[in-house]
Amino acid sequence: MSDKYSFEITDEMRQMAAAAQRQGLQKDLRTLAANIRAQAETRYSNAEPGWRGGVEWTLLWIENTASQLTEGRS
Repeated sequence: MSDKYSFEITDEMRQMAAAAQRQGLQKDLRTLAANIRAQAETRYSNAEPGWRGGVEWTLLWIENTASQLTEGRS
């Protein structure tokens, strides 16, 4: 390989890549939660009471997980 194209990957570059990855995953999780909510509201609107508790718990868990991905990180 030619030295003309070599470069060093710095810690800052690694941190930026990791932050971008966390933000992408966070966005995907929030999209998943929105899709679950929309499907549950339309598909199971006439279902027995009680299913909502499970769906709401799942949505909260997803949101908490998404929030923790960037919590306390710059």
